[in-house]
Amino acid sequence: MGTIENENYIHIKDFLTEHEVRLFSTYCEIKHRSNIKNFDPNPVSHNRDTFFYGDPIMDSLLLSKQKFIEDQSGKKLLPTYSYWRMYTKYAVLDKHIDRPSCELSVTTNLGSCGVDWPILMGDKKVDILPGDAVIYLGPKIKHGRDEFLGDWAAQCFLHYVYADGPNAHLHMDGRPFWGIS
Repeated sequence: MGTIENENYIHIKDFLTEHEVRLFSTYCEIKHRSNIKNFDPNPVSHNRDTFFYGDPIMDSLLLSKQKFIEDQSGKKLLPTYSYWRMYTKYAVLDKHIDRPSCELSVTTNLGSCGVDWPILMGDKKVDILPGDAVIYLGPKIKHGRDEFLGDWAAQCFLHYVYADGPNAHLHMDGRPFWGIS
C-alpha cells in the first residue's frame, strides 16, 4: 500500500477492538431507539436515520485515536469534529467530497445487522467489517455508498485537519468545548 497522498485512502483492519465494537454498537442502538429529534431530513431516509454531531463518546473516540491516525497517515493532525449515524434500510450516501474541516477523515463501522455495506472510495468498493476503518482524504476523493438493504448500520466519522496546513484554524470546528454540537 502506498502513502495516503498517493492512494487517497488507507483501509485499517481492527481499528476498534471487539470490546469497543460491542460498546459503541450497543450505545448507538440505545441512542437510536431513544432518539426523538436527530433524524436525517433527506426524503430517501424517510426520517429514520439517526445522526449526532459532536456526541461526547464519539468526540472521545476522535481524541483517543488521534495518535494512531497520525502514525498511520504520517501527518500531525488537529481534531475538528466527530459525527455518527445510524443508517437504516434503503439509506444511500450520495458520492461527495468533504468540506475543508475534513482534510483527513476516518469512517469506522461501529456495528451492524450483519449485512455488508461497502464504501465507495472513488471507483473502488471497500468492505468495512465491524471494527474496521478507512482513513481518507475527504476533500480529495469522492466517496459514498449505494443503497443499504440491511436493517441497521452504525458508522462514525472522525475528522481532522493538518496541524501545519491552511485549515489549522478549523481545529474543534469552531466549538468552544468537546462533546457539544
